[in-house]
Amino acid sequence: MMKKSISASKASLVLFLCQMIFALDVPLDLSQPPTITQQSPKDYIVDPRENIVIQCEAKGKPPPSFSWTRNGTHFDIDKDAQVTMKPNSGTLVINIMNGGKAEAYEGVYQCTARNERGAAISNNIVIRPSRSPLWTKEKLEPNQVREGDSLVLHCRPPVGLPPPIIFWMDNAFQRLPQSERVSQGLNGDLYFSNVQPEDTREDYICYARFNHTQTIQQKQPISVKVFSMDSLNDTIAANLSDTDIYGVKPVTERQPILLTPTGSTSTKVELRGNVLLLECIAAGLPTPVIRWIKEGGELPANRTFFENFKKTLKIIDVSEADSGNYKCIARNILGSAHHVISVTVKAAPYWITAPRNLVLSPGEDGTLICRANGNPKPNISWLANGVPIAIAPEDPSRKVDGDTIIFSHVQERSSAVYQCNASNEYGYLLANAFVNVLAEPPRILTPANKLYQVIADSPALLDCAYFGSPKPEIEWFKGVKGSILRGDEYVFHDNGTLEIPVAQKDSTGTYTCVARNELGKIQNEVRLEVKDPTMIIKQPEYKVIQRYGQVSFECIIKHDFTLLPTVIWLKDNDELPDDERFLVGKDNLTIMNVTDKDDGTYTCIVNTTLDSVSASAVLTVVAAPPTPAIIYAQPNPPFDLELTGQLERSVELSWIPGDENNSPITNFVIEYEDGLHEPGVWHYQTEVPGTQTTVQLKLSPYVNYSFRVIAVNEIGRSQPSEPSEQYLTKSANPDENPSNVQGIGSEPDNLVITWESLKGFQSNGPGLQYKVSWRQKDVDDEWTSVIVANVSKYIVSGTPTFVPYEIKVQALNDLGYAPEPSEVIGHSGEDLPMVAPGNVQVHVINSTLAKVHWDPVPLKTVRGHLQGYKVYYWKVQSLSRRSRRHVEKKILTFRGNKTFGMLPGLEPFSSYKLNVRVVNGKGEGPASPDKVFKTPEGVPSSPSFLKITNPTLDSLTLEWGSPTHPNGVLTSYILKFQPINNTHELGPLVEIRIPANESSLILKNLNYSTRYKFYFNAQTSVGSGSQITEEAVTIMDEAMASRQVDIATQGWFIGLMCAVALLILILLIVCFIRRNKGGKYPVKEKEDAHADPEIQPMKEDDGTFGEYRSLESDAEDHKPLKKGSRTPSDRTVKKEDSDDSLVDYGEGVNGQFNEDGSFIGQYSGKKEKEPAEGNESSEAPSPVNAMNSFV
Repeated sequence: MMKKSISASKASLVLFLCQMIFALDVPLDLSQPPTITQQSPKDYIVDPRENIVIQCEAKGKPPPSFSWTRNGTHFDIDKDAQVTMKPNSGTLVINIMNGGKAEAYEGVYQCTARNERGAAISNNIVIRPSRSPLWTKEKLEPNQVREGDSLVLHCRPPVGLPPPIIFWMDNAFQRLPQSERVSQGLNGDLYFSNVQPEDTREDYICYARFNHTQTIQQKQPISVKVFSMDSLNDTIAANLSDTDIYGVKPVTERQPILLTPTGSTSTKVELRGNVLLLECIAAGLPTPVIRWIKEGGELPANRTFFENFKKTLKIIDVSEADSGNYKCIARNILGSAHHVISVTVKAAPYWITAPRNLVLSPGEDGTLICRANGNPKPNISWLANGVPIAIAPEDPSRKVDGDTIIFSHVQERSSAVYQCNASNEYGYLLANAFVNVLAEPPRILTPANKLYQVIADSPALLDCAYFGSPKPEIEWFKGVKGSILRGDEYVFHDNGTLEIPVAQKDSTGTYTCVARNELGKIQNEVRLEVKDPTMIIKQPEYKVIQRYGQVSFECIIKHDFTLLPTVIWLKDNDELPDDERFLVGKDNLTIMNVTDKDDGTYTCIVNTTLDSVSASAVLTVVAAPPTPAIIYAQPNPPFDLELTGQLERSVELSWIPGDENNSPITNFVIEYEDGLHEPGVWHYQTEVPGTQTTVQLKLSPYVNYSFRVIAVNEIGRSQPSEPSEQYLTKSANPDENPSNVQGIGSEPDNLVITWESLKGFQSNGPGLQYKVSWRQKDVDDEWTSVIVANVSKYIVSGTPTFVPYEIKVQALNDLGYAPEPSEVIGHSGEDLPMVAPGNVQVHVINSTLAKVHWDPVPLKTVRGHLQGYKVYYWKVQSLSRRSRRHVEKKILTFRGNKTFGMLPGLEPFSSYKLNVRVVNGKGEGPASPDKVFKTPEGVPSSPSFLKITNPTLDSLTLEWGSPTHPNGVLTSYILKFQPINNTHELGPLVEIRIPANESSLILKNLNYSTRYKFYFNAQTSVGSGSQITEEAVTIMDEAMASRQVDIATQGWFIGLMCAVALLILILLIVCFIRRNKGGKYPVKEKEDAHADPEIQPMKEDDGTFGEYRSLESDAEDHKPLKKGSRTPSDRTVKKEDSDDSLVDYGEGVNGQFNEDGSFIGQYSGKKEKEPAEGNESSEAPSPVNAMNSFV
């Protein structure tokens, strides 16, 4: 199935027709009385916690001034510090948030906008602050109810402004469930048609939500206890013997009675246009069902709704016709009850004809009409400039006749604003309409050369918005000098719009709108392009596919070559599943490994900017075939093709289908070959259903046709049939002309006319040629024509430089001409611009940015299409170095007719030159005189280098290079430095200012063996530049460092450590042997005798000496060593102590050996700048620990 959606041109028709019902606006550059454009609502409820904003906006020429009244008297805002009026506006802002009280500003406000031509007034705006009062305290007695009885829980919310929204919830803030039996009434009460035991609870809470102040108030919880008849019987039976009167019927069924409304009749008055709500809630057991009828009539269709389980009848947008008697009927199995509500629909005033602005020229006549209706009928009264017309200044050109004011022979002094007030007891309407007396020649407000694009066979609406006084007459022409448009094929609207109800391809062209009155004439051109409709020439088709198979849907489109289509696939009107099995190609959708969930409707949607088409197909997934499987295959090709009924532009083709191969043929595809122009190339012609074996084919002239047929089933396409016999159609005149005709000059004195040639089969006959015609636009010249061979270009020489030409290219062959072609506008060749831009000015914004201005060159001197302006600028010299060097010029291009531009990326404190040149399609014009400007100082770049040399115990030498880009005069250098401790924490920051002429500095009085971080930057008078950082370390005493190095590397020390390790290993072996034999050894006895606490860890049950770890376990645990620990005097190693370490030999000074052996910091196995891990020791590893690890 295929569906075509509404085109963009049809959618725009609604907008145009809506615009036609309004009077034309007076352009704001012309004198006119004020018009209120924005105002606050009549009934304006404000939040008392926020500032009050009363809107009043108006337009007019001269711009209007504003004043206000409050409660009918002048409101002097200058005397109230809390009230301000927005600039160039009449909007009032009352400051409540800074001490004002909203209640003090309650009242009726009215705004007046006034200028020399009249005064417009706003509606009466009633300001009332919203209120959300608390519930009055009351003592609520528990409700004890017998099962089956009715119950009403009263809410009685506080009176708020606006009224609150009511809802019932429990203590857990969950809404209480409602049903046909239990529901909330319009007044907020909770009604029980009959109570049940499950209704027993103590937390029935009524809530009131005041939306305006975003507050919620709650009533005290109400308790309900339901007594069942069984429990009553048990209680009574205990006190009354030999009776069963309470046990006969536990719950008494009752026929309905109405809980609300009471009585048999009531009345209701509602206003026209409002929502009518009627309510009936009934008690009874079983729960009654409510039904509504209108006596003597039907409930209005499409406007009637039932709410609250049909207890509420809702009719929207009521009118006087909805007045009458409405009956609600409550019914259960025991009977019914009813109530009649007599509804009267009244009406506040509403417009029949609202007065509209009137623009007249001096001496003209006109009328203002103000017609309104209502119930009761409204009173009509007139005001002039906000004053009742009876006491307003007299105007001899004005006559009041009830709801009409008649104007005769108006003069400029007749300009005024008139107010019509229609009021009755239910409200009022107020409308402003001005009479503006002007004498103005016509002007057209639609932009010149506006382009309209529509799809063929759809409406085209060409706009010609206009203004003038007297009102201009509008005429339309096709082409610049065409005849006036008339006839049934055009519709001329009052607002100047030309409607072509059914635009065709030949409707393409230029249309001229002419507006004229007695003061002058003006015209405007617009362009219409009619595009070919988008079509789906190969639609997706119904598919039946086996589970786990593969299926493909085709969607081959044909569209206007100037429109860019987009194709979207949907499944069941939703996006395709996010599944890699779905493959979207250029013109197909393929689904791999099909599953049952892929069943559904697949839609191909093609959108362009002007139209949209779609086509859908259903996919049915079936189970795998039974065994043995039926073999499905593509059909065999058709055969025995025959041509009959040969005519000039048609022929009948018939064929015999091939074998279906167990899958019915769904359609046949017919293709053709043009043996005369494109032999061997087959083109799609048409397709027909699989049940059809003949087709009538439309043909083109002068084509040598051969046809072939392809059969298609659900499995795929057959091979093509053998070609049919050839059929050469007769020649004819060409049906169409070349497309894409253009005229662009390649030299200043020529015009190159190009076009896209017709394809071979479009020639319709032999001897294809083209008639090329041209004439200069806006000059009363005759057409010059030449006939050329089948080419696509012709050059006209000797033309003036860059003038517009009308061009047309018509196809012809040996039999005659194609239809008259449409004209296009081209231009002869461009030449270089003649003059340079003048009055070049430069405004330096900051040290790197400047703004350049210039005057535009006259368009006639451009001699081509103005493409823009180029600004050439280059640096002459740096003001800080006074050295010249060659700098490549920079170019900035500003498109269009701009007269200024920004120059970014300038270097501070430099001298620049620039010039400006105009650019057209040919090239650049002459340069303007060079303009010199200078940039101010900026901040410098970072110093070129910072080196730190000659470290001593307490000093470092710093050397630096000046900034590569000083960007000004250097005033000083700033040096900041701070120490870094062994945990990489930064110490206090010291700052030193250094004269700008210095390049080195010796820092003294530093701490020895300390790392410092340095921050260095340069300064100009503007500020500091970016900084460069370095780190360096002061050295420590060299003798101390040497001693530590020597101890750690002496052979005797290494031998001693190995001997100690060997002894410990022997002791471990002896201990292990003695322990296994169960005896004690002397060392053990000595330990027991002395009970030295430092060696208690050795008294483990497992018999080990403390906690010796392997290299692997030591690396895993990362146990920190305690600072300042020492080996016990008896050489016993504790598991938490650090033994004979370099710290002991270095007198507690942490150190580290560099690769060159210099002692520069903390001794550790890590790199210089690597931060210490949080669970590692900051002390040096001892040789004893290394030995322990080895053991």
